[in-house]
Amino acid sequence: MDRSDAQSPQVETARILAEFLEVAITSVVFLKGLYPSGAFERRRYMNLVVQRARHPQLRDYIHSSVSSLLLFIQKGLVERVAVIFSNANNVPLERYVFKIMVNQSYGSMVEEGHLEFSLRSFLIKLSVSKSLSKVLPQGCRWEITAYFCSLPQVNTSKDAELWIPTDTKQWQQPPLITPIKSMSSDSLSVQLYLENPSLLEENL
Repeated sequence: MDRSDAQSPQVETARILAEFLEVAITSVVFLKGLYPSGAFERRRYMNLVVQRARHPQLRDYIHSSVSSLLLFIQKGLVERVAVIFSNANNVPLERYVFKIMVNQSYGSMVEEGHLEFSLRSFLIKLSVSKSLSKVLPQGCRWEITAYFCSLPQVNTSKDAELWIPTDTKQWQQPPLITPIKSMSSDSLSVQLYLENPSLLEENL
């Protein structure tokens, strides 16, 4: 993500957000303990100690998934980005959801320091949020899922071709939602919350 490519507030905001999402998603995966601690290494980001995936395939999956969303985030087409943990039957057990909105009418210069400071607080909150989530059983899988406001034109972007419909099953009942953190600025709004199946859903 070359910073010299920033040509508009939306491009700059999307760049900062994408960098943040890559770190935040890695933090979520680390938090859930699906991999041994040696699969991650400590790095500094926004003056915080964060986790970075050491395994090339894990790191590349997270990086390529977020990078391929960059253009669609700029255009305001991405509504939510979720990290979904499912059992062996592809039934979701837990979802970490980043609800995002890049202001398409914002025309001023983006205050990068202010925006990064606001996003930094999400990483701090994530690092102490383990008690909010459930312990996952053995054999779980996970995936990054993006929810678009409208379907992107696949024939106009190679990035869109990287995204395929998910085969993860949907809950039939409204989930239990636990807010984790939210922020709102003139250029960007972000909400992070945790979704778990309702008690009725778990008993089905």
